[in-house]
Amino acid sequence: MMNSTLKQTLAQEIEAWRPRTKKLVKEYGDVVVDEVTISKVIGGMRGLKSLVSDISNLDPNEGIRYRGYSLQEVVDGLPKAPNSTMPYVEGLFYLLLTGKFPTKAEVENVVDEFAKRRVLPRYVCEILDAFPDYTHPMVMFSSAILSMSKESEFNRKYFKGNLHKNDFWDPTYEDALSLLAKLPNIASYIYNKLYLKGKPRFSDPNLDMGGNFAFLMHKQKPYDDVARMHFIVHSDHESGNVSAHTGHLVASSLSDVYMSTSAMLNGLAGPLHGLASQEVMKWLLDGIDIIGNDEPSEDEWRKFVWDKLNTGQVIPGYGHAVLRKTDPRYTLQRNFSKEFMSDDSIWKSVDKLYRIVPEVLKEHGKAKNPWPNVDAQSGVIQWHYGVREFEFYTVLFGISRAIGICANIIWDRALGYPLERPKSVTTEMLEKIAGIK
Repeated sequence: MMNSTLKQTLAQEIEAWRPRTKKLVKEYGDVVVDEVTISKVIGGMRGLKSLVSDISNLDPNEGIRYRGYSLQEVVDGLPKAPNSTMPYVEGLFYLLLTGKFPTKAEVENVVDEFAKRRVLPRYVCEILDAFPDYTHPMVMFSSAILSMSKESEFNRKYFKGNLHKNDFWDPTYEDALSLLAKLPNIASYIYNKLYLKGKPRFSDPNLDMGGNFAFLMHKQKPYDDVARMHFIVHSDHESGNVSAHTGHLVASSLSDVYMSTSAMLNGLAGPLHGLASQEVMKWLLDGIDIIGNDEPSEDEWRKFVWDKLNTGQVIPGYGHAVLRKTDPRYTLQRNFSKEFMSDDSIWKSVDKLYRIVPEVLKEHGKAKNPWPNVDAQSGVIQWHYGVREFEFYTVLFGISRAIGICANIIWDRALGYPLERPKSVTTEMLEKIAGIK
């Protein structure tokens, strides 16, 4: 397969980057990065600096930074699809892999690469068709991706026995592009089977990833920009969250991208990780129902929020484990909503809550971060454009997160990161360390 512009650029970046990693290990390998305490060992290693990702970093004050750039810099700097307000998702993938903003021509090259790889193997459709109509969409999504392991170019080359470890990234790159190109088709096929009960559409070869997904979902403009925005803001979030870490962990055993992404999705499906946007929507709709008004006033929402807090409940969509200000991903979606769906009654409630909840949480005094996160907004946009099946929201999240996962795995292979293998201790060992007799 001939190299694309993206692949050539990536190869150059890899060769330039490898000496940095080797130098750190060889000359500075004993330098202490963080302190392992008993609370971190028992507390899920929260905040323990023990992973490397150059793809993204979560800054407490500035939010997610892709390759060192703020989200707004990314949106402003990436080429945009024709007649669209949001950038090409393929352009984001270029940036995540290379650290460079692509030109319009370079993005179009990646768009073409994706378009050539979209067609689903027939057996994938047969597997999806075999699932009962009451199956959770994430089960179908993960299973479909897992089934495509047989397509892996990395597996073919690795098991021939002549693939040098410095070249592991090359077939991994090919697998990643082939997988990412197919995800919108798989997701829309699942949506059609479970909810629309009709014949799935074939991809439009003239459309980019976001535009094609809107077409496959039978959605008109500006849902193409909704898709682009959603895939961009959710694409990566450092390496320590469950989905990102799971993808890295499984890939560290040299499992292929299909197996690693399927595993990542299984972690994302857990209620403590990927279900936040649907929890926000449930909370909003329940609130509107309990208040008994399609457009509750600010005073009605304020009383509702206080009632929830006073009974020991949390306000979903507000607060973040790391961030200490409004999530830039929320702000981007908020600005989009103000422009395209300002008359939506639920959006009006979201807008009121944006003004109410932070001041209430500050007065309540228990929230370290009273500001909204990405999930306070994302489900509302999907609801407005007719995607109202809550269980499907995590599939949308999964398409997005796979972009960052694949970029990280490619670089893991390029830099030769080893099999991840931390050491466990027993409770008795911890008691001895603590001096407990």
